[in-house]
Amino acid sequence: MAFTAKDVQALRKDTGAGMMDAKRALEANDGDFAAATQWLREQGLAASAKRADRENTQGVVALVLDDNIGAMVELKSETDFVAGSEHFKREAQDLAHLVVAKGEDAVGERQDRLEHLKITLKENIEVGRVVRLKAVAGEVIDSYLHVQGGRGVNGVLVVLADGDANLAHDLAVHVAFARPKFLTRDDVPSEIVDSERQTLEAITRNEGKPEQAISKIVDGRLGGFFKTVALLDQPYAKDDKQTVGQLLGAARVVSFAQVEIG
Repeated sequence: MAFTAKDVQALRKDTGAGMMDAKRALEANDGDFAAATQWLREQGLAASAKRADRENTQGVVALVLDDNIGAMVELKSETDFVAGSEHFKREAQDLAHLVVAKGEDAVGERQDRLEHLKITLKENIEVGRVVRLKAVAGEVIDSYLHVQGGRGVNGVLVVLADGDANLAHDLAVHVAFARPKFLTRDDVPSEIVDSERQTLEAITRNEGKPEQAISKIVDGRLGGFFKTVALLDQPYAKDDKQTVGQLLGAARVVSFAQVEIG
């Protein structure tokens, strides 16, 4: 398939590759534009490929709540300047809507668009965490999104059984603030608990506590550890005289998820 100088220019513009690299790519693929684009990426000659190893700790969290389904998508960038741009935030929001409609894997349908963004914005743009939660009959779902500098940076979804949307929202606000990693202390993997126990034992011994008292002291301190990582053990952010478990009463957390930039 023949190609022209305009084809070379178009490929160079789309991929950020050099003029000669774009020409070689078309020659190697008989003028097939799509194949040449892929060839440049595989050879590491497209500008987007060269950016792939650059740190991208900035970005935006997009959250969409549609009836009984909620979705969050983290779209990562290198700078907060890009993360705050309207077309970048719009792309993240479009991805979140796509996840609500089709599921978490649907973000792959916009990979070509993301590759184009890498070239246009000259940054390492990629999708980070993707979450989709659904409430079934007898359950409610609600959310909270913390916005900073005009962009979402900390999103939470909560699904409750035997509770209402107000309670689910309050709990989502708490999760955004307290950042629990697990629902209950029983959900914390044993290796994490064992490691924390060993650390607390070493700290307690180094403080010169009597050997016979160490076990009891460590048990108490381990309870403090669970309050930092297990949602139901945490003091409620708006009223630390009660735990989240006490706040829930007869309600039950079915699932929760948090996506936070950085």
